[in-house]
Amino acid sequence: MVASMLNDKLAGFAPPSNFSNIMASDLAPVVFIKEKENFLPFISDGILALLSPIVAYWTYSMIFHLIDVYELAEKYRIHPSEEEQARNKASLSEVVKDVLFQHLVQTCVGLVVIHLDPPQTTGHEIDVMWRLRKYHLPSYVSDEMLWYGYMYGWTVLRICIAIGIIDSWQYWLHRFMHINKTLYRRFHSRHHRLYVPFAFGALYNDPVEGFLLDTLGTGVASLATRLSHKEAVFLYTFATLKTVDDHCGYRLPFDLFQILFPNNALYHDIHHQTWGIKSNFSQPFFTIWDKLSDTDYKFIDEYKSMQKHITLTKYREFLETKKKKRGGEKVEKMD
Repeated sequence: MVASMLNDKLAGFAPPSNFSNIMASDLAPVVFIKEKENFLPFISDGILALLSPIVAYWTYSMIFHLIDVYELAEKYRIHPSEEEQARNKASLSEVVKDVLFQHLVQTCVGLVVIHLDPPQTTGHEIDVMWRLRKYHLPSYVSDEMLWYGYMYGWTVLRICIAIGIIDSWQYWLHRFMHINKTLYRRFHSRHHRLYVPFAFGALYNDPVEGFLLDTLGTGVASLATRLSHKEAVFLYTFATLKTVDDHCGYRLPFDLFQILFPNNALYHDIHHQTWGIKSNFSQPFFTIWDKLSDTDYKFIDEYKSMQKHITLTKYREFLETKKKKRGGEKVEKMD
């Protein structure tokens, strides 16, 4: 009965009141395995893990699209708007069509994986923590440290490992796509039709590359670290938002992704330029592999300063044009 009550309280943030008594017992706790409750009552966590990154992609991309259309952040553009229109070789409709197809592929693959997955269960945690306490942990590790470390720290650690796997997978496959001329021409050159990246184009890839780079890479990371469906919801959504942000085309001062990560929109923009295409292969989180492999662009500060100067010059022109337009509208109203 005691073990049953403890299992029922596993979802609580703090350890239950009788947790220390269970951990101090010489008898292994009786556990009751049951299926985990879904995060949302009307949809399984597995399906949510497939849908949440898609919703995040189109929602976050649409925010940047509206910023673009209504010219809400011209001061922070990496490239002037006319440069985007002149240099890019793929239309918005082509980009949207390809991304929709990639989302269809990753959803179908995900449905197969979910079908093969065993049921998501809970209740075993008590036994695992008891065995850790009994056979492996030193006495100075308190019961509270054990609880929070296993219930939350273990999740954070595995997600961090998964992020490292994704970064490694994408760096080496991405770099190989550039080194091998056949692979570049056949697959990766499609993504580089966007010389001036924008949010909707974050997953604008050849379908084969999209599957290998994004769908398979993230899936391998999730399976290798044995993430639960709830944990996968976070990882997939976070990785998607970060990828969109890297292609947004803006250096926004309040953007946490760009503040916290050195691998940001400006860093990845360099890779999309003809003179920077052989550098900055890292994506989507950190720049560790570029640093270790000496493939990071060495003049990023100079580029940032130059682009800021160009952007501010264009921004002044934008403000002047807007001022003249408003002046013309006032004259018309007076007439």
